[in-house]
Amino acid sequence: MKGESQTITPARTVRGVVQLPGDKSISHRYAMLASIAEGPSRLENYSTGADCASTLACMGTLGVKWERKDDGSIELQGHGLRLAAPAEPLDCGNSGSTMRMLSGIVAGQKFTSEMIGDESLSRRPMQRVITPLSEMGAQIESLEGKPPLRITGTALKAIDYKMPIASAQVKSCVLFAGLYADGVTRVEEPLRTRDHTEVALRAFGAQLEQKSIASGAHEVRIHGGQRLRGIESRIPGDLSSAAFFLCAAALFPDSHLTLPNLLMNPTRARLLDLLMQMGLRISVTQLDQIHGELVGSLEVEGGQLKGITIAGADSAALIDELPVLAAIAPYTEQGIEIRDATELRVKESDRIAAVAENLRRMGAQLDEREDGLRIPGGLTLHGAELDSFSDHRIAMAFAVAALRAQGETFIRGAESAAISYPAFFQTLGQVAQELPR
Repeated sequence: MKGESQTITPARTVRGVVQLPGDKSISHRYAMLASIAEGPSRLENYSTGADCASTLACMGTLGVKWERKDDGSIELQGHGLRLAAPAEPLDCGNSGSTMRMLSGIVAGQKFTSEMIGDESLSRRPMQRVITPLSEMGAQIESLEGKPPLRITGTALKAIDYKMPIASAQVKSCVLFAGLYADGVTRVEEPLRTRDHTEVALRAFGAQLEQKSIASGAHEVRIHGGQRLRGIESRIPGDLSSAAFFLCAAALFPDSHLTLPNLLMNPTRARLLDLLMQMGLRISVTQLDQIHGELVGSLEVEGGQLKGITIAGADSAALIDELPVLAAIAPYTEQGIEIRDATELRVKESDRIAAVAENLRRMGAQLDEREDGLRIPGGLTLHGAELDSFSDHRIAMAFAVAALRAQGETFIRGAESAAISYPAFFQTLGQVAQELPR
């Protein structure tokens, strides 16, 4: 198999300070909104991942001038709501976030855009954004609901859209399209998802209304025709990337990590609650707010790792973190059960199958189900030759699991970590203290 391999040796503990790159979800949204705002924006600590670079490249193809400064910050000159017709396809790379959310913006333009991606992205479902955008008036061609997408924009009409599945990307797509629609666009989600789009829209000057409705559902309304203004902001550290280091700390009772300037958004912080229930000791210091997003520093210490069941709204809230939680499940006392997570099967890989395959290679016995996994605890895993399945979260999850395994672990396709966190293996090596030979 092509690609890079990474060797992970067992560790005796993890200790140190982890400076995390900017949050991936916020970086995508800020780059898109800064592009359709009026005036300049400056974004510090923008995500270093390839996915967020794909978003910047697409905005450049749509006529937006942007520049990466020597200090790593991104400066963009807003184009206003009306972008320039692209002379070439919008290449989203591996980024489903880019394709799904940006489609809401290009649907409101008066030109045709072709959106393409790599082999992995070309297998991912896009009907979930095609349906509402078509209802709003856009003309969209696809390959049976999958990329590439050919979107012919128009003057959109507002809709009242009830989402069949909880998806922050779909919600964001429709809200972005709502900026171009005549009237008030209403989005109802069956379970509340991460609210970075709502927070970011307000940061750029938009007005919207939100409220909870019956049975845990949530609605957002946005008025069309609003003008946005550029901002200066420092993007907080990525909480989904922090999950790998938090889970690494959870593996060792005497671990100690400091994670400064970390995103603490309540719709994302369920991970911290769950890890504390499992026995990880977490304290929050220096809590602050930046453009509506909570930011804090964490002090983390290991403890006895108990098992847990993750289901319902938690599965939706933790969808990006479930692979690494599953990967450390054999080291918990009672194991971990994951339910209601069918969405994992249509990510960059079939993450349920990928986790099951790699854990079995390391000697674990488990139950794989259509919507999740049941992984017993109290197991001893051995090092093995594992596959990333070209999925950044699988590569990183099993680097963490390998820290407690007996013997070395080899991860094929480790370069996929660069999709979200190019420096991951280097950073993990700095805090993981190897067992004496």
